[in-house]
Amino acid sequence: MDPLGAPSQFVDVDTLPSWGSSCDDQLNASNTAADTYHEETIRSPFLYNKDINGKVLWKGDVALLNCTAIVNTSNESLTDKNPVSESIFMLAGPDLKEDLQKLKGCRTGEAKLTKGFNLAARFIIHTVGPKYKSRYRTAAESSLYSCYRNVLQLAKEQSMSSVGFCVINSAKRGYPLEDATHIALRTVRRFLEIHGETIEKVVFAVSELEEATYRKLLPLYFPRSLKEESRSLPFLPADIGNAEGEPVVPERQIRISEKPGAPEDNQEEEDEGLGVDLSFIGSHAFARMEGDIDKQRRLILQGQLSEAALQKQHQRNYNRWLCQARSEDLSDIASLKALYQTGVDNCGRTVMVVVGRNIPVTLIDMDKALLYFIHVMDHIAVKEYVLVYFHTLTSEYNHLDSDFLKKLYDVVDVKYKRNLKAVYFVHPTFRSKVSTWFFTTFSVSGLKDKIHHVDSLHQLFSAISPEQIDFPPFVLEYDARENGPYYTSYPPSPDL
Repeated sequence: MDPLGAPSQFVDVDTLPSWGSSCDDQLNASNTAADTYHEETIRSPFLYNKDINGKVLWKGDVALLNCTAIVNTSNESLTDKNPVSESIFMLAGPDLKEDLQKLKGCRTGEAKLTKGFNLAARFIIHTVGPKYKSRYRTAAESSLYSCYRNVLQLAKEQSMSSVGFCVINSAKRGYPLEDATHIALRTVRRFLEIHGETIEKVVFAVSELEEATYRKLLPLYFPRSLKEESRSLPFLPADIGNAEGEPVVPERQIRISEKPGAPEDNQEEEDEGLGVDLSFIGSHAFARMEGDIDKQRRLILQGQLSEAALQKQHQRNYNRWLCQARSEDLSDIASLKALYQTGVDNCGRTVMVVVGRNIPVTLIDMDKALLYFIHVMDHIAVKEYVLVYFHTLTSEYNHLDSDFLKKLYDVVDVKYKRNLKAVYFVHPTFRSKVSTWFFTTFSVSGLKDKIHHVDSLHQLFSAISPEQIDFPPFVLEYDARENGPYYTSYPPSPDL
């Protein structure tokens, strides 16, 4: 309820449009469409939920909202002078400062409660966001999560029906806006999934500078339709937290030694083992306990670990690569235009193109190349796909060695191998055919039958229509010179 004499500029949250009502791209609500979606499409970890979207709103200055409580972002002494705090203090009146003195400050990540005084909101929840430094990113993520989580928990404990959030990561504290927004949205989303019945409305109050980022990321965590859910899935970050949205910190996973105090055989290997990604195990510390990682590795070498344990170990390793791929700047690799998505083949499968001549093997960081491959392919490989590799006019400086290819094959997730249906090796040389045979025979398994050597584009077009491939100009020129110009249709080739 608004306090007596509240200024007219205060905003009634009941008049604000819900996030869900702003969707212009709803799927057809027929049962047939819904059934097709469930059968053929992988669902997001943040499912389309109309009820949750009805609670998530956003509008202007948080100090003007008549929510049960609004959030103030401040410093440890609760005296920070940022635009949000100054607006709240100005409208709340002098009694707020007196009340804050009784709190004796607030630690980073904590949340403390005062009255709203002259505000339309009955209460103010004060919290302190972390100072951001890239070298302490993990600590900052955990602290920012705690801010949002503790605010919501306090609102739940006090039976508050609505909460108005400002953007807690103030510019003064240097937290990257997009990174912080991911944490804010997923924490609120996870809380509403578990405790949504206790809070009727949540309002994200953002400035003009912050609005674009929130509009960009809200569909990832609060999709407004099944179609938007599907479309947003590839853009989710690698770390989406645990069941409560809390960032997963592998270094803090509990490990119980079989012989406490006993020296380890390989300290260096232990340090590496602590870095594995355990984000898919459990939602709290004890649920994530597992056996000695170093012992598991020794068992792998001895061939004594079960198939399930091997798959589990491999998945953790892939998750580490994926997380790194999504956090690193790979623009230098992307600029090479050596890997890109084009159309579909005659069976409707996604076509990915690799241009060998655009890979200067001796001049680039091949680990970054591997990261880029994972970054691009992770969401492609969830469905069936084919690769077209143009070996055209490559030199020894463009040839990927077998060690790199073996590493790539070992690192990637099982979906890459299961859903890869064909590799079209275009314009191979005798040497490349021999190398491919040795690699697929002795280094990897299950790939040999998927390789198709294609001497001319004529052959390729029996599997993929020319309109479905974006050709590098030099490939067309070479093929026209060697095999004659191509046309729009060709009879099927027996070789494919």
